[in-house]
Amino acid sequence: MSKKENILIIGAGLCGSLLALRLAQRGYNITLVEKRPDLRKIEQDAGRSINLALSDRGLRGLRLAGVEEAAKKLCIPMQGRMIHHENGKTFLTRYSGRSHEHINSVSRPGLNMLLLDACEKMPNVKLLFNLGCDDVDLKAASAGFTDHTTGEKVQLSGDLLFGTDGAGSAVRKSMFLSRDFLFSFSQNWLTHGYKEITIPAAERGGFRTDKDALHIWPRGEDMLIALPNLDGSFTVTLFLPFSDSDYCFDNLTTPAMVMEYFKKEYPDAVQLMPNLVEEFFENPTGPLGTIKCSPWSCYGKTLLMGDAAHAIVPFYGQGMNASFEDVVVLDEVIEQYEGNWPMIFSEYEKVRKKDTDAIADLAVDNFHEMKEHTASDLFQEKRRLELQFETEFPSEYNSKYSLVTFNENIPYSEAMKRGRAQDKAILNLLQDGKLPDSLSLHEKLEKVKKETTEILHDDAVVKNL
Repeated sequence: MSKKENILIIGAGLCGSLLALRLAQRGYNITLVEKRPDLRKIEQDAGRSINLALSDRGLRGLRLAGVEEAAKKLCIPMQGRMIHHENGKTFLTRYSGRSHEHINSVSRPGLNMLLLDACEKMPNVKLLFNLGCDDVDLKAASAGFTDHTTGEKVQLSGDLLFGTDGAGSAVRKSMFLSRDFLFSFSQNWLTHGYKEITIPAAERGGFRTDKDALHIWPRGEDMLIALPNLDGSFTVTLFLPFSDSDYCFDNLTTPAMVMEYFKKEYPDAVQLMPNLVEEFFENPTGPLGTIKCSPWSCYGKTLLMGDAAHAIVPFYGQGMNASFEDVVVLDEVIEQYEGNWPMIFSEYEKVRKKDTDAIADLAVDNFHEMKEHTASDLFQEKRRLELQFETEFPSEYNSKYSLVTFNENIPYSEAMKRGRAQDKAILNLLQDGKLPDSLSLHEKLEKVKKETTEILHDDAVVKNL
């Protein structure tokens, strides 16, 4: 087409900046607006989710925009989960039996800065910061903003408007308040919140513990995790109930209580965190929730993407990856219907929503698995068997985790369906003693395949009743 639309994107986080870059590469004129200051020019706030897990689906989005290799330079590969028992013993459970498959710890601000730098190099991208969105005219694809530095009111518009402004989306709020169409919205909170603490780099540089793993201290109701950073530090996240527990955010109100709790539950971690008490009280406590809504678009003019459309809890490490995959899916739909934006928006949601609903549900499932089951004997027996399958028969078997994390061409919804059936099959067979050591590994795999097929068939029958 000869005319390329002017596109207003509200929210210059990870999803918005990748979307702006890819649409600019397609020739559209982009105005990318962010309520916060330019993060390339400020010091980052402590305690606010500074690193993330980047895996295949996210890398695919970065590859599409030509920045994958640059992003990899910001990454630390993590081969598996390092489980820390109460007695101080540790063991590593690999994410995959295939040696090349791993996830990556990456700095959220570092990756965001990389994408903003790439956007800034595009002649058809305008970056605007410190503009908080006050209201949105969905039909006109325009929005009113307040300049946080001057207090001035600013009006911006485009031929199209994309809301990539996160879980607290102002664009989504405008859709929710509209009386011109039916908008469904749900927000479900976990009873747990999170707080971030730091394991600093060793005094002479380097890491105080293994850097090639995601560390987990599972304690049933509570959990501590740690991801490595390039500077030798680890970002540690405590997941804890807000209330109604012997130890919860409501009663960890004194340094003595905090130290009592950590020494009891995470003694090996305490010695790695010299600033534990100070950071516990200085850093904010954040909530954990899932947001689902529909429709994502209206009037053929406005579209929600990323967390604005489908915020999820972080326990599958797929929030950023899902948002980057949004850009990939949208790009594929644009390739089919370019020029017909109402069709693009409609088809995009039709293809995408079932998958974002699936990863939202899987993330909640994985929360319970990580804090309650990763250290259990049955779970470890299941994982050992799956890793053996993936090592010896790499083209025949993928665990649920591998389906979700390392198979970018399998939709989340299909990964969930197949993965849940496989989990149920293996657990049933193990509990019933039907996978004895007398069977060869291939015989065990065939039993698991057969049981999985039967479960999928039964589920399909129930669904169609």
